[in-house]
Amino acid sequence: MSIDAATSALNLSFPPSTVNGFVVPQSRSFTVSVYPVVLFSILDHYLRRQENQDRVIGTLLGVRSEDGSEVEVRNCFPVPHNETQDQVAVDMEYHHNMFDLHKKVNPKELIIGWYATGANLNQWNALIQDFYSKEVLPFQAIHLTMDTALKNDEKLLGVKTYVSAPIGISNKPENCLFLPVPCDVKYFDAERSGLDLLASAMNESDRSTSLISDMNNLEKAILTVQEMLKRVSEYVNKVLDGSVPANNTIGRFLMDTISVVPQIDQVEFEKMFNRFADGRVPRQHDPNPTCDCRKTATSHLNFNQNKAHYKKYR
Repeated sequence: MSIDAATSALNLSFPPSTVNGFVVPQSRSFTVSVYPVVLFSILDHYLRRQENQDRVIGTLLGVRSEDGSEVEVRNCFPVPHNETQDQVAVDMEYHHNMFDLHKKVNPKELIIGWYATGANLNQWNALIQDFYSKEVLPFQAIHLTMDTALKNDEKLLGVKTYVSAPIGISNKPENCLFLPVPCDVKYFDAERSGLDLLASAMNESDRSTSLISDMNNLEKAILTVQEMLKRVSEYVNKVLDGSVPANNTIGRFLMDTISVVPQIDQVEFEKMFNRFADGRVPRQHDPNPTCDCRKTATSHLNFNQNKAHYKKYR
């Protein structure tokens, strides 16, 4: 958009990267996914900081898509630095040595950008961003910030990601504008249970939690599955009686989900469940470890019997 007397709007877009004089095209859609281990590593680094240090920084590692529009931040490591009101110093040699060691273990992970704790961007962020921008050419360096002081209204960590764009007439490292890009947390199913356990500490007064036994974890999973089945069944019944309009996307998803549910007899299912439970709970502590398996089996069988109802979505 051009700027003239009739408008004062300014259109900012991601700057093109160049390699050996050639422009590398950049996609307008840009997303960043962060693994949970990265967030925990940043928090651990912040808790181990020196007493006179307000914030910490480090290098982000991960992978990119071929066009650079999708970034996965999978790992990170701290980088020593010192900043005052007059200057900032980053241990670049330590950064390079750590990355060389990391490549021997994870050769596919590359430098993605850098992180810093704190919600605000100060005058030194542009200089550090310029250093990491040279490390990730021909792509753009990702800058991740984490509000460890919980100064936001929601009292959350406030994880945000940025890329930089040059501004001004003179081409100086400090002349840049940080543009926010979408960011989400990406985790595997195996990590979900651990994250849920950590999240449960939010409801405790001392913000602590403890590991639960296999049977308690199994009971919790059963209750969760029963609640999900109940919610889905209520939605399907509302669609069938016409109180809620049918959604083809949801219908196809439900059909794909229930198509992988095996057809198991109720008695056989209870036997399988009892064998599983008996091997995990001593009988003297729980004489009836499978008290809820009949309800689960019944829900499982009823869900199979209602498969015909979902065919209306096809």
